[in-house]
Amino acid sequence: MVEKSEFRRYLVNVDSISAQQLFTDCLIVGAGIAGLRAAIEAAEHRSIIIVCKSKIEDSNTFKAQGGIASVLDKADTFESHIEDTLKTGCRICNEEVVDLVVRQGPELVRQLLKWGTEFDLKENNIATTLEGGHSFPRVAHAHGDETGRAIAEALIERARQHPNIRIIENFFTIDLLTDENNKCVGIIGYEHKRGPQIIWAASTILATGGAGRLYRETTNPETATGDGIAMAYRAGVILRDLEFVQFHPTTLYIAGATRALISETVRGEGAILLDNKRQPFMKDYHKNAELAPRDIVSRAILSQMLKNESTNVYLDVRHIDKAYFAKRFPWINELLESFDIDITKDLIPVRPSAHYMIGGVKTDLSAKTSIENLYACGEIASTGLHGANRLGSNSLLEGLVFGKIAGQEVSKKKKATAAHLKHPSIKYKIPHSDRTRLDADDVRNSLRALMWRNVGITRSAQPLTEVQEIIKFWQRYVMDKIFDSPEGWECQDMLTISLLMAQSAEKRRESRGVHYRRDYPETDDTNFKKHIEISKKSE
Repeated sequence: MVEKSEFRRYLVNVDSISAQQLFTDCLIVGAGIAGLRAAIEAAEHRSIIIVCKSKIEDSNTFKAQGGIASVLDKADTFESHIEDTLKTGCRICNEEVVDLVVRQGPELVRQLLKWGTEFDLKENNIATTLEGGHSFPRVAHAHGDETGRAIAEALIERARQHPNIRIIENFFTIDLLTDENNKCVGIIGYEHKRGPQIIWAASTILATGGAGRLYRETTNPETATGDGIAMAYRAGVILRDLEFVQFHPTTLYIAGATRALISETVRGEGAILLDNKRQPFMKDYHKNAELAPRDIVSRAILSQMLKNESTNVYLDVRHIDKAYFAKRFPWINELLESFDIDITKDLIPVRPSAHYMIGGVKTDLSAKTSIENLYACGEIASTGLHGANRLGSNSLLEGLVFGKIAGQEVSKKKKATAAHLKHPSIKYKIPHSDRTRLDADDVRNSLRALMWRNVGITRSAQPLTEVQEIIKFWQRYVMDKIFDSPEGWECQDMLTISLLMAQSAEKRRESRGVHYRRDYPETDDTNFKKHIEISKKSE
């Protein structure tokens, strides 16, 4: 019997599931840089199914602008990149992981070039630029500011051409399946055209990305709702560092419009931050001014907005040659022109938004999680690379390296196919509930506003307590309801992960990296130079 870790969130009968089952050596949930790289690596020796929540292009990888950090210049060094990563991560990075990722980076980035990624070149070498927190220009970019898209397109094309890889789009993964020994044996999900399905897999890799859509202000696509982290939690997997959420300092702020990322590399190219009085302010907060680490820039902007009672600050690029800006940042230039912003005369209104989930599913150097047959890579994983704060453009690098590692681990396991697994019937109980059913869309929108206010760029004890009380109230009316569509399951996932994030933020009574407590503004190495882990079993 395959047991579920709590009451089920779907309405289906066992017979209908039995008629719609798939079998594969390796199942990958998610199709960003990590999931695709894992699939390509593992497909040389195993059959692969990739499922993605929406279209394969709807990933954070596809939308990434700035670039991928790697030591590509002879004047740069591994030691420099390692030190920048450790320093930005506030000294709680896993140094072994940092060393591994940094040293594997150059070979894998150059491999992307061979596979068709159209990196910008300078004298036949991959061009690089400077970002905040880096002591050397080591950020490779493509098409100016469409690096993620260029990488994703090359990997998608390679995956589609591989005979051992099958891609299923518009597939919502509801839950992991575990056997009586708590080994992962696959997933249950909902395919848009065919309804509920089970995919049995000898190995499963979670590469579902982050949870930026838990916040009202975010750069993330609609699919980034933390589903992978929530389902891992329900299966008893150990999670880590959920309090560490990185906010991007500069997203275009046009009232009523979707927040759009203004890449950190714009500041790397010389953009200056001004407040609503048109005065520069970053030197008041950090010696590196606009090139300070992202957490410092985000808090500085928030502080300046509160001080001046303004809704935003501004990026000034008027001193940058317009032709150069348009060539270097074609997507951003087109975006600004669509709002009639003339960069030769106008300032660019910006404010911070939720951007990257540093914490997530705890993994080791082999991308393994705490339960057998389950791996994680990319933004969902807490590998130890980022510590308390991610160094800019290390995320695509991490996904690339650990995607490859996860694929290698699946390939070198003793040959085991899904056909060899036991496939007992799924038994579950849905308790009757007389409570009023809340509107899932309304709860989701209210939750995002609540998280922005109470678990945002700055936190303190009372708001963190309040957010937990409110979420638990919503859970009483949402978590015990039967849903038969992704919207309801997604809302349940968002409530689950939001509560865990608030609990972790309350436990870390210090300020470190992206986690800033107004009531504990100092870093406390004596009590908190460590990671905060959480799992269903530990409760």
